[in-house]
Amino acid sequence: MVNSKLLLFFLFVCATSFAQTNSAQLDANKAIVENYFKSAKQNTISYEILRAAFCFLETPYVGGTLERSEKEELIINLKEMDCMTMVEYSLAMSRAVQFPAPDWDTFVRELRQIRYRNGIINGYTSRLHYSTDWIFNNSSKGVYEDVTHALGGRKFPVNLFYMSSNYTKYSHLANDLEAVEQIKLIEKAVNTRNIYYYIPKNEIVKQQSKIKNGDIIGFTTSIPGLDISHLGIAYWDKQQLTFVHASSSAKKVVINPESMIDYCNSIKTNTGIVVLRPINVTPQHD
Repeated sequence: MVNSKLLLFFLFVCATSFAQTNSAQLDANKAIVENYFKSAKQNTISYEILRAAFCFLETPYVGGTLERSEKEELIINLKEMDCMTMVEYSLAMSRAVQFPAPDWDTFVRELRQIRYRNGIINGYTSRLHYSTDWIFNNSSKGVYEDVTHALGGRKFPVNLFYMSSNYTKYSHLANDLEAVEQIKLIEKAVNTRNIYYYIPKNEIVKQQSKIKNGDIIGFTTSIPGLDISHLGIAYWDKQQLTFVHASSSAKKVVINPESMIDYCNSIKTNTGIVVLRPINVTPQHD
């Protein structure tokens, strides 16, 4: 028979340890964001998003950091990230710093706005999982402009079905058929928009001079049911166009050592890129 006092003590210790861990992680996250704010000057968002991304260089690549909570909530982990979360964190920081008195809450607000459909958290399906949906929603909110077409892009045929067809791979979908049906509706909506463009990888060389520092780059894929398989932030390293990204092969955030063109050519499933240009914030409130 379990001693009730011992059990209560054990639960108290576990709860206290968990709270201390969460508190320590929050403090570490805040320190990164606040140090970034302290060194801020009046720069364009294109400059600031790169400066934010440089804050994360050498940060470990870890996938699935947003899947660790049973209930959908705004998870912030600036000590571990994948390609999407690295871009989201950098974008949120670069937007927040443009407000008159940026602080942690400003960053949190901007991140929520970027990560969720219309900035509202309402279950797992309210998160913008597919990159083309993420592009559409954030473009409509004025976060960035999809300049792919203006840069000579061609129509990008989008046919999403990966998540709904492989729902058992997603812990939040595996036992929630209602959520799977919602994902199917989202996929259908994205597929019918017919508004997306991409620059085929064999044409990047002709268009790369139009890509600017701080542009968000989405790498399109031929993997059935998917649209974009990787994200990074464009960076002209001297005369070479490359990008900053959370690399699954390097296991950390890096400035890619090879050019963007060479990277695309090295990935068999890569078909090209989309280019998103962040828009400077005009604060209406703080």
